[in-house]
Amino acid sequence: MRYEWMDEYLMGKRAVTRDLQPEWNWIRYKVGDRMFAAILLDDENRPYYINLKLEPTEGEFLRGQYEDIIPGYYSDKRCWNSVMPDGAVPDELLKSLLDKSYRLVLEGFGKQKQREILGLSCCGTDCSACVLLGKPCQGCNAAKGKVFHAPKGKPCPIYACCVNRRRYATCGQCPEVPCKLWRETRDPNLTDEAFDASIQTRVSNMKL
Repeated sequence: MRYEWMDEYLMGKRAVTRDLQPEWNWIRYKVGDRMFAAILLDDENRPYYINLKLEPTEGEFLRGQYEDIIPGYYSDKRCWNSVMPDGAVPDELLKSLLDKSYRLVLEGFGKQKQREILGLSCCGTDCSACVLLGKPCQGCNAAKGKVFHAPKGKPCPIYACCVNRRRYATCGQCPEVPCKLWRETRDPNLTDEAFDASIQTRVSNMKL
């Protein structure tokens, strides 16, 4: 297979797991226990298709542009597509299609479930890495934004804006991120440099 980078690329995505479906001999890549891509292997474990999901109109368009993209093998042909593993589809295009497949499957979950799968708060914070998780804070998702540093009885302003008002899964869907709310709710113990670094990390966490 010419796309030797594919496994490392997909496993580098947040919350992705991989397994082998032995009856089909497919290497499956999943997010939230739902497959978004697969490498289909023959009896000698050689790849013969790469399956991925796209919006029906985009899949149909691409199948008209590339002879190495065909309706999904052994899949719902309206949404799934098969890419020849030794074909002429450019690497960067295949990466983009895999990115879209990942997002499509992830976005099939409810917004709170998406945050739980990604292990992130709505602002991109990885609560599992926080020393305050468990006591005094249960985490943004479990507390529905009413975390220890929020106004008493109210959600954090970022959660109130992102989840309650705008109905986003995360701030990563907002064109204004990082906005003034992020600076207004900064940890006063952080230096400017540390705060700027935390913003970069949180934004990076939300890139899908």
